[in-house]
Amino acid sequence: MSNPFTRMPSQDERAAATKVTDSCAFKAGFSGIAGYGIGLMFGLVLSGIEFSSPVDTTASTKQQIKTVIKDMGNKSLSSAKNFAIMAAIYSGSECMIESYRAKNDIYNSIGAGCITGGTLAAKTGPRGMAVGCAGFAAFSAGIDWYMHKDD
Repeated sequence: MSNPFTRMPSQDERAAATKVTDSCAFKAGFSGIAGYGIGLMFGLVLSGIEFSSPVDTTASTKQQIKTVIKDMGNKSLSSAKNFAIMAAIYSGSECMIESYRAKNDIYNSIGAGCITGGTLAAKTGPRGMAVGCAGFAAFSAGIDWYMHKDD
């Protein structure tokens, strides 16, 4: 009996896998998962150096450690959720814009940044959405320019 993990995939299997991985839903979902992981690590590091919540010095050392670890966990999960949402919105919107325009250039990043910034600032009203759109679009343009400046 042959090992199924050493078998080469057929052309139909490769085409099906490519179709799935090239879809905008897959890219947005995968980016959300990756963003969650990055946000978890980022939140853990930043919560370790944050001094905003004072520790009760009258509590035992064990209780203080439990409190600090619980606080770090909460902040890490919050950061992970925010990164996941931001990554999924940005990646999904950039993929849809690129699919619609059939071009891969800086304007896709700018549009995706605007959509992401505006969506994340939706609770602040139109002015906040405009500022979020402009800020995230400018940031996206800067990153895209830097990543492709040698092309």
